[in-house]
Amino acid sequence: MTDTTLYTKKCAKLLEESEIRFAGIVDKDGKLIAGGFKEGLVPYEGDETKLQSFFDFVSKASIRKEFDESLGPINYIAARRDKAVLVSFPFPITQILLLISAEPSVNIENLAKKVVEIFTDVK
Repeated sequence: MTDTTLYTKKCAKLLEESEIRFAGIVDKDGKLIAGGFKEGLVPYEGDETKLQSFFDFVSKASIRKEFDESLGPINYIAARRDKAVLVSFPFPITQILLLISAEPSVNIENLAKKVVEIFTDVK
């Protein structure tokens, strides 16, 4: 199974969660390589363009290493907005990011646990 196929399956598993609107894997160039919006969901106006800007921002923020030695590596970056919560999870070894957009009611810590559970499962 290719990495892209595996990532697509894992993103689909995340999209089964009721509060998740978008789950995608972004490469180091900010390109979406797996996942996307939940099927049947109507994105907010400009969601796709705004997500691309967020991909770029998060990619740059996630690869910064200046505090890794003193504070440890970034586990995730979260931004809570009025209409959505955006969370990114960097995978430094493969130089990709998991980006999630969820409803504002989502519990970020529970979401992070779910991501770890799904992405550490080898199936």
